[in-house]
Amino acid sequence: RRLNVRVNIELLSISNPVHKKDLAVRLTDDTDPFFLYNLVISEEDFQSLKSQQGLLVDFSAFPQKFIDLLQQCIQEQNKDIPRFLLQLVSSAPALDHTPVSLNVVETNPFKHLTHLSLKFLPGTDAEIKKFLANCLKCLKEDKIMLEEKLKKTEEDLSRQLSYTQQSLAEKSRELDKLKNEWTSYTTALSNKHSQELTSEKERALQAQTQYQQQHEQQKKELENLHQKSIQQLQNRLSELEVINKDLTERRYKGDSTVRELKAKLSGLEDECQRAKQEVLSLRRENTTLDAECHEKEKLINQLQTRVAVLEQEIKDKDQLVTRTKEVLDATQEQKVILEESTEEKQRHIEKLETTIKSLSAELLKANEIIKKLQGDLKTLMSKLKLKNTVTIQQEKLLAEKEEKLQKEQRESQEMGQCLRMKEQEVCKLQEQLESTIQKLEESKQLLKTNENVITWLNRQLSEVQMAKKLDTPASAPAAGRAAGSPLGMPDRPSFHSSGISHPISPLYAFQNFLEPTHSKNGNPQCPVQLNSQLSKLSRCSDAHTVPAAAHAANKENGDQLGLESKYFKKKDDSIPLRGLSQNTLNMEYLRPYLPSKAQLSPKAAGTPASAYFPG
Repeated sequence: RRLNVRVNIELLSISNPVHKKDLAVRLTDDTDPFFLYNLVISEEDFQSLKSQQGLLVDFSAFPQKFIDLLQQCIQEQNKDIPRFLLQLVSSAPALDHTPVSLNVVETNPFKHLTHLSLKFLPGTDAEIKKFLANCLKCLKEDKIMLEEKLKKTEEDLSRQLSYTQQSLAEKSRELDKLKNEWTSYTTALSNKHSQELTSEKERALQAQTQYQQQHEQQKKELENLHQKSIQQLQNRLSELEVINKDLTERRYKGDSTVRELKAKLSGLEDECQRAKQEVLSLRRENTTLDAECHEKEKLINQLQTRVAVLEQEIKDKDQLVTRTKEVLDATQEQKVILEESTEEKQRHIEKLETTIKSLSAELLKANEIIKKLQGDLKTLMSKLKLKNTVTIQQEKLLAEKEEKLQKEQRESQEMGQCLRMKEQEVCKLQEQLESTIQKLEESKQLLKTNENVITWLNRQLSEVQMAKKLDTPASAPAAGRAAGSPLGMPDRPSFHSSGISHPISPLYAFQNFLEPTHSKNGNPQCPVQLNSQLSKLSRCSDAHTVPAAAHAANKENGDQLGLESKYFKKKDDSIPLRGLSQNTLNMEYLRPYLPSKAQLSPKAAGTPASAYFPG
């Protein structure tokens, strides 16, 4: 059966002999005064209740939580299927002074969960008498209060009644006066209106006769005007019919012309589309031609700049040769550094791949653990259905398992985040690797261009030497000093002691080139002062035999192959080569090696500048 029960919750504080707090809960029924159940919970009792039912709140917060549960039961009581129920269970068939238990139950399609279960004791005779006495006392107090309110209201109503009666008498007197005044006023008004009505009737008759006469005159005038307008409209109608015939003929002609024009328009539209396509194709060709023109203009500008460079003096040859050597050394060093960095990055990538593999293995382990935990959860759910008596302990186990599951899920999420971070790092490293590879390729291209320039310079120098040899007669000391070469020094020196035979370096060829250019002054010796070993060699009669040990020592000690130190000093107005672009570098390399117009033969002076730039 269903009952409406009143629940009173009181927090009692007792200071004698020890200060402590008790929670008193009382169940009563307003319809049955003998329905009384009491429960007193001390702090020690609450601790045992907390351990038995697995409560998570303290004694201080328990009353408010209990009130919240009761309010949820009150909110759900009018529904057909309430979510929260308040059950009062008794062991006896009827509520006849036996202990009962009050359960707060939450219902769902799967299970009925009891959030709280409290055991109440029935009230003794003394408690019932005390409760009834308190109820009687409260009722008497309410009765006295109501009697006092009733007296007050009776007095107020009697005063209001007397006041309203007096005001009613005054208002009735005023009404009689107003009625008398109204009757006299209405009679006077009726007399006035009758007189005004007679005068108005006479005026209306006079005005009616006047209006009738005017109406007849206007009627005659309008009839005359109407006949005239009818005649004009008939004439207009005949004219309009003639015009209509002309217009219909014109319309038919216009329709035929429109059809012809439409056919022409369709043809013109097709022609327009074709013209548009042709315009688009012509525009594309125009753009390509503009691009080609622009490229050709660029080539012309480049060639002009190269011609201007070719026309400059050959004084900067020594400096730029040293610069090319420095650039070559720098590029080789950069190449070595880049190779080392690529190796280090490859090692780092391999380390990262190993870490990724280990992380993926750990992730697989975590997934297996999650699957195992899910299997454990399923087994636990099956055990829960069978063992309702041990529900509280199993809920604790479930909570622990869920916490473990959440921890595992968090760990898996963290591992996934780590994986993503590692993948991002791998992508960054790959990008760095690609950039380093690009730099390597650029440096290789630079090296190739430098080698091409050096080979081309050797070729040009040999050609110039041959031309000089043909133009100027060979002098006796030069011929005696250089028997194996037309310019006094061997193009390909052979090292008999070491067995090495290879092409001469550009600096060596340059030293050979300087000797015949300055021989016009009558000085048989080279004006460029060589270092000790090369000066000795120049004075020797046998110019072909050079010790291999001295050649190797010059290379290792960093000697500048016989040139003076002034040719390797850095000038203040010189431009650093590393900051320049590739085009400007190539132009700077070529400047000292190209002959001027004065040194070119008549045939060579007319050749285009592109002939001096192989490749």
